[in-house]
Amino acid sequence: MRPIDRIRLDPAQVRRELELRGFEAPLDRIIESDRTVRELRTQVETLQAERNRASKGGPPSDEVKARMREIGERIKSIDAELGPLEAQLQDDLLWIPNVIDPAVPPGKGETENVEVRRDPVRDLGFPAKPHWEIGEALGILDIPRGAKLSGSRFYMLRGPGAALQRALIAWMIDLKVARGFTEVYPPFVTKRETLVATGQLPHFDANLYRDAQDDLWLIPTAEPQLVAMHRDEVFTPDQLPRRYVAYTACFRREHMSAGRDVRGIKRGHQFDKVEMVVHCLPEDSPRELELLRELAVEVLEKLGLQARVVERCTGDLGFNSLRGYDVETWGPGANEWLEVSSVSNVGDFQAERSNIKVRRDPKAKAELVHNLNASGLALPRLMIAVLESYQQADGSVVIPDVVRPYMGGRERIGAGELAPL
Repeated sequence: MRPIDRIRLDPAQVRRELELRGFEAPLDRIIESDRTVRELRTQVETLQAERNRASKGGPPSDEVKARMREIGERIKSIDAELGPLEAQLQDDLLWIPNVIDPAVPPGKGETENVEVRRDPVRDLGFPAKPHWEIGEALGILDIPRGAKLSGSRFYMLRGPGAALQRALIAWMIDLKVARGFTEVYPPFVTKRETLVATGQLPHFDANLYRDAQDDLWLIPTAEPQLVAMHRDEVFTPDQLPRRYVAYTACFRREHMSAGRDVRGIKRGHQFDKVEMVVHCLPEDSPRELELLRELAVEVLEKLGLQARVVERCTGDLGFNSLRGYDVETWGPGANEWLEVSSVSNVGDFQAERSNIKVRRDPKAKAELVHNLNASGLALPRLMIAVLESYQQADGSVVIPDVVRPYMGGRERIGAGELAPL
């Protein structure tokens, strides 16, 4: 259902959902603007009907001609008022988030998410070092030179460190392709209308990078590309579900609190990610949500890493999602659970903005598809977990078995392999 229809039907419910999510939106202005727009449109329709009746009454008298001129001027005046008002209304409606699935647990923030799985943390048998110490000692992670080139929150991977990240990406994509996903390599820049159509704009404007001259935006994830590639298209049921997987670099302005996550590569303005997106029939989206969660966890299981899964509560749900999970893995050196995937059922929210539909029968009315997305997985934190979980007492890092074929059979990264940084 369109946001304006939801507001007309039950504005109090929309207000409650804004409060549950902790979001602000110009709801009162939308209600007032919608009322004014509808009143003005009714006036125009009434005036047009009067003009149509007069045109059918034979040669008009001077009095009728004068009235027609008056009607024409009045319609022109109302149209001039309607244009900006309707444009403002459409802009305001973009700030209304998705509905909340009734199954979503209540809560004000991430501390109230509901844990659905937690693997026991494995003891390494010796004091675990954090990834930045491991990477620096092996010569595979260079944070100072990343900052020298591009500023804070950038880093460089080197030698087998860069190869390990590339191997993880290729392995994760192959894993999804084997499960029936179609690989896509999309552009890393996109248009404003793509980000509006998929719900990233205007809500996340402050977190995105763009080229103002051409109004092109660096993608925050492959999700908008994989959704909007079917913008203004109509599927048939046999064409669904469409499951896509893509590797991209991602670009986000991370607004960190002072002193938070200042060491290492946990938070950066550029990072690599393998993303999954699904277009499906509405009745299939709950099942597809569980599939995406399963596929995100599968990566950790095959890597021999611990998994923690939480269902996001109402206050941590996000703008686009109607229901979702976070998948985390343990970083023994960082001594914390690291989010590596956000799994979301978006319902028809993006499809309504993007005009993506399915027609079940040639004579039937087209209806909106459902969209889902999940990281499969995000690389910086996965790299942290691999380096910290596979570190050895002698300072080397063992390569996980499943990744070795993608690194020419290499079994470990040892000290002294690279020249000092």
